[in-house]
Amino acid sequence: MITQTAKFDIRPVTSTADNQIFLDIPARIYAKDSYWVPPIQSSIAKQFTPANPFLNYGKLQQFIAVSQENSQPVGRIVAAVNQRLIEREAQNIGLFGFFECIQDFTVAQALLDTACKWLREQGMTVARGPIDFSTHNNCLFLVDGFDSPPMVMMPYNPPYYPEFMERDNWHKAKDAYAYDFPLDKPLPPEFEKAYRIACKSGVNFRPIATKGEAFERDARSIYQLFNRAFAPNWSSTPRSEAEFLEEAKDLRDLIDPDVFPVAEYNGEMVGFWMGLPDYNIPLKQVNGKLNWLGILKFLWYRRQIDRGRVIAICSLPEYRRKMVPLALIYLGMQGGKQKGKPYKRAELSWVFEDNFPSRKLIEAAGGKIYKTYRIYEKVL
Repeated sequence: MITQTAKFDIRPVTSTADNQIFLDIPARIYAKDSYWVPPIQSSIAKQFTPANPFLNYGKLQQFIAVSQENSQPVGRIVAAVNQRLIEREAQNIGLFGFFECIQDFTVAQALLDTACKWLREQGMTVARGPIDFSTHNNCLFLVDGFDSPPMVMMPYNPPYYPEFMERDNWHKAKDAYAYDFPLDKPLPPEFEKAYRIACKSGVNFRPIATKGEAFERDARSIYQLFNRAFAPNWSSTPRSEAEFLEEAKDLRDLIDPDVFPVAEYNGEMVGFWMGLPDYNIPLKQVNGKLNWLGILKFLWYRRQIDRGRVIAICSLPEYRRKMVPLALIYLGMQGGKQKGKPYKRAELSWVFEDNFPSRKLIEAAGGKIYKTYRIYEKVL
């Protein structure tokens, strides 16, 4: 399948050379963007190998757009079918992701049309994105808040991407927000009170374990909590325990236990606050390559980290009356502010616009929306 215009060709990725072009495209798109953080290229490449667990329940096709005039790449996209999502929503929903494009609407439209054509050929009736295979991976376009860099594991894109989507008649499926937390302001007193109530109710709090069998036990417990607490999330699909543990092992050395408290009741984990230092600060310096020089740069520049991202606040519903969510917020924020810690601010992201219980809790703690993200849909 080759889509041709007067200026560029769009072709499926079928060779090692094509795949390298696919991986190199973002560096060209963001060459002059001071906020962009190059992803680790080997991590992206791994997702397009037969070892990717996604291929056990899904299929995909990569496409690249290449200029006819000088053979330079001008865009890329991936179309994917996630069978777990189809079964969950009882609708033939196809996905697009990994989208990158020069500031040329004709290129963007052709890439999106090519992905939609492939999805229709697979029997899909709706396209949704950007979602890189699932919402557990990179997803969402930034639509507001382009005046600051993205935090670790958060998406980033030029402002013209959402403009292209609207021009191509895609509509908003759902928005999500990132909240800013300055750490120089105290939490309202209700949060410390909630922590005392939770402790009196028999809930124990401790930092997550980061070594050996204790880490594996905690990771398995967090996996179970994720499945119970976040399975109903829109467009979410379950991961196997093996997939989750593999991701957890990749993050283990990046954890700061002081900003990753867990809650237990009678020895069972019932909640957690998942915070990470903003490793985008050192990652920006390694240019997407963790070779020996990249590792040295990462270790050197990680000393400049002065902010963190809160990825999730989780509590089983039956422990909300014991004030576990508020207590976790209190402990997580106190952990980031204790003496010797470098954090000046935190981001809690991302939160869907219709997740009103979480938004109410975050805003009560002092969080302010400062970035907005969007997922789009289109009937095929």
